Amino acid sequence: MTELRKTLERVAHSIHRRGLTHGRTGNLAVREGDHILVTPTGVSLADVSAAELSVLDADGRHLDGPPPTKEAFLHVAVLQSRPTAQAIVHTHSVHAAALSCLADLDQAQPLPPLTAYYGMRVAPLEVLPYFAPGDKAATEAVQQAATRSHALLLRNHGPVIAGSDLESALDALEELEHTAQIFFLTQGMRTAPLTEHQLAALQPQTPQEPRP
Repeated sequence: MTELRKTLERVAHSIHRRGLTHGRTGNLAVREGDHILVTPTGVSLADVSAAELSVLDADGRHLDGPPPTKEAFLHVAVLQSRPTAQAIVHTHSVHAAALSCLADLDQAQPLPPLTAYYGMRVAPLEVLPYFAPGDKAATEAVQQAATRSHALLLRNHGPVIAGSDLESALDALEELEHTAQIFFLTQGMRTAPLTEHQLAALQPQTPQEPRP
């Protein structure tokens, strides 16, 4: 059994244990060479087993293991659009899901940058229109949005977050959930989101080219 499979099992159990998903909702995916490992359909993240994962090819065809989650196409679409991404975490975490249900959600900035870690790990957050769970008609919209951001919010559904590995994707998901919680706690109060200058200062600095 590979370490990648063990990591996926551990992260799945951690997500459920910390209440970032409920029931049998939520799913994960990770690249393994030319294949994609995905959590199976109908299985709670609390019960995900490293030995019982769905194996897909790069185009989403089921190759081995139990049937994949019906939302596997979301993971495939994001990974196809983001060649450097290695893992995807999708949950229905309460505050992020609540954010996705707001009628007057600002499409350009659905969450104000209230914390530095949101600015570093999440922003920008792309909002997608509503599609029924498992509706593959969402594929094109997901692919396009994923070229602009690793953090997506599905309307009336929940977040889909890509990362360089599962831990990074989970870190970003938790930061999104935490910031959404702060957003709701401060409704009706004046807040002081980070400025564009403050956000820019948080981004990794590109080394300067040496002068000739």
